[in-house]
Amino acid sequence: MKIHVLGAAAGGGFPQWNCNCNNCKGVREGSLRARRRTQSSIGVSAGDGRWTLVNASPDILQQFQNFAGSWPQGGLRGCGFESIVLVDAQIDHTTGLYMLREKGSPWPVWCTAPVHEDLTRGNPILHLLDHYCGVRHQPVSLAGECFHPEGAEALNWYPLPLVSAAPPYSPHRNNPVPGDNIGLEIEDPASGKRVFYAPGLAEIDEAVWAAMNRADCVMVDGTFWTDDEMIRLGLSKKRARDIGHLAQSGPGGMIEQLSRLPAHIRRVLIHINNTNPILNEDSPERAVLDAAGIEVAHDGMEIEL
Repeated sequence: MKIHVLGAAAGGGFPQWNCNCNNCKGVREGSLRARRRTQSSIGVSAGDGRWTLVNASPDILQQFQNFAGSWPQGGLRGCGFESIVLVDAQIDHTTGLYMLREKGSPWPVWCTAPVHEDLTRGNPILHLLDHYCGVRHQPVSLAGECFHPEGAEALNWYPLPLVSAAPPYSPHRNNPVPGDNIGLEIEDPASGKRVFYAPGLAEIDEAVWAAMNRADCVMVDGTFWTDDEMIRLGLSKKRARDIGHLAQSGPGGMIEQLSRLPAHIRRVLIHINNTNPILNEDSPERAVLDAAGIEVAHDGMEIEL
């Protein structure tokens, strides 16, 4: 199984277009040792050259240009990605669908019923695509049933409902339901290897903890360093947990949780907000992660299991 990180940043990317925080200013000026990152999205393959796209970020066209696995290989038109899996209906995971409208046939889009509702009512992007290439909705069950998206059918995909938040435009924004956000356990039956992918994660409950322990690699929410990060910077009145993210630091935070995992499990943070000090590779916060054996995902990162 191969995983290619197309984008590793949270919504807005890094640097964010309108942000002048120390991170964004520093990377623009070249005074900060940090990598630019586009918004969160990955590709998954069984290793046969065919790919499934997980989340379609607003930066998808740039990401496809940078990744040879997405390029057309034969004929006048084509794409290495054969289907799309959505873990939620958030803007930074779905806006790229608009950019993929030129496909000559309907996109298979795998998502839960609540996500499908969000993308046909709150933000009816799937209806819009029907006027272009079309969409073939493939339902993802929350009953733990395995599914096999096109491009990576040889892998076993298992959805896991997460405690997180629906988008602001969701019909159930203030009444969260299972399936607003899912994690993915992806297993390669040929090798027995597993990855657990959850870019939006507010709480590690028993089911999530079990999935993390079954994995050979976990790729999980790295959005904020502290729960009050945006409040302290004067950028928001909401805490990380209020918008569906578990901060890295503090009691019960992501660092503490990941440090409890068996040593053989690879630990990677993804979906990193532009304000997070771990983006600065010389920061004390980054040193804490390094000491704990926790990696920070970047665009172009490849994981093979």
